[in-house]
Amino acid sequence: MLIVEALKSSSPIDQIQIEGWIKSRRDSKTFSFLALNDGSCLDNIQCIVDGGTEAMANLGQAGLGSSVSITGKLVASPGQGQKWEVQVANLTLLGATDQEKYPLQKKRHTDEFLRSIPHLRPRTNKYGAMLRVRSQAAFAIHKFFHDEHFFYIQTPILTGSDCEGAGEMFRVTTLKPGVTDISQDFFGQECHLTVSGQLEAEALALALGRVYTFGPTFRAENSNTPRHVAEFWMIEPEMAFADLEILIGVAEKLLQNIPSYLLDNSIDDLQLFNKFVDKTLLTRLENLAKGGPLKHLSYTECIQILEKSSKSFVYPVSFGVDLQTEHERYLTEEYCQAPVVIYDYPKSIKPFYMRDNTDGQTVAAVDILVPGIGEIIGGSQREERLDVLLAKLKAAGLDPSDYSWYIDLREFGSVPHAGFGLGFERLIMLLTGISNIRDAIPFPKTPTTLTFQGLTSNLG
Repeated sequence: MLIVEALKSSSPIDQIQIEGWIKSRRDSKTFSFLALNDGSCLDNIQCIVDGGTEAMANLGQAGLGSSVSITGKLVASPGQGQKWEVQVANLTLLGATDQEKYPLQKKRHTDEFLRSIPHLRPRTNKYGAMLRVRSQAAFAIHKFFHDEHFFYIQTPILTGSDCEGAGEMFRVTTLKPGVTDISQDFFGQECHLTVSGQLEAEALALALGRVYTFGPTFRAENSNTPRHVAEFWMIEPEMAFADLEILIGVAEKLLQNIPSYLLDNSIDDLQLFNKFVDKTLLTRLENLAKGGPLKHLSYTECIQILEKSSKSFVYPVSFGVDLQTEHERYLTEEYCQAPVVIYDYPKSIKPFYMRDNTDGQTVAAVDILVPGIGEIIGGSQREERLDVLLAKLKAAGLDPSDYSWYIDLREFGSVPHAGFGLGFERLIMLLTGISNIRDAIPFPKTPTTLTFQGLTSNLG
């Protein structure tokens, strides 16, 4: 039985079997008290081993981090703060731990130290809770889109296109060192790891109506900031028969739905983050879950607000500049003190596929920014008008023949459509109060850091 099931039991159980790792051990003259956890929940269950029994002999000197299998009785606990405890009848030591070498002693460790042992940090309360929140958040996302009549689709990880043009891409090749003839490569052309599934999602949305993809994306940027990793997960819905207003409505509803689900289903883990990471977390999530509209500002309004502020920015602001982190933080943390929806960006700083607005200067693009994190959602209405798209390709110096399939989508039954991308790790930061994205993913990939290197297979 999982410990989470035992702790939620409605009545005593005469015969119970549980497994787990020892989180703490306290010995008295006649008993040993074990706090056991199997990862299924935040709370430990207390197990009482009688002295002089075979179970005690099997336990031996096993301590923190050791794994055991226990059978016994689940009984009401006389102690405070716990409903049930286990009276141990039999105990099997599955795996002992060298107490002098075990790095996770019973104390608080720094995030920097725990990043050096990513294979062990999930055993700590904080990172176990983070991973359970990730799981529940992923389920909430799938449930939301299912309820909103989206189809879950899978887009390629290997790609020949640079969807966003926003950063360096990882090259994938089978060529041996020194061979430069691309025609001899596996695909006969350059291949990269994807930065976005948007382009493929567009093609599928223009057949299925509403689709979303949820998968890994990659950027080879030499960026060592608390908001960037080289491998991260993206949720990317795409909707046919949709404009920017519909897109924003879906994005806001999603951002409100997920905290609501987590507050109902992961409250113990959220309370840990509220106590030890961010004491305002629960209040913010509750406010977001209540469904109130987010602050809405056009890009032009944002520039005017920044220009009129008394802040001295490192990067000066004027119409046509891309908003920097310092600008985003001022808008979300000082001016609005809330998440902000920014829409209608200058066309000069956005990709060709975003739909031109009637003013001739801006496109129907949107970013949603949240305090402490910055951009968490970015999207746009796509340019569905064939003549306008062709003109934009020409203006950008792009060869239409390279975009033949994309043009086909506009030539054969084109419809207004829109989509956005939600960074999953940044969402986890929002849901937990974690301030560094490296701590919102199990095995972060950053410049010069690649976990589990050196593993090989000799299976032939």
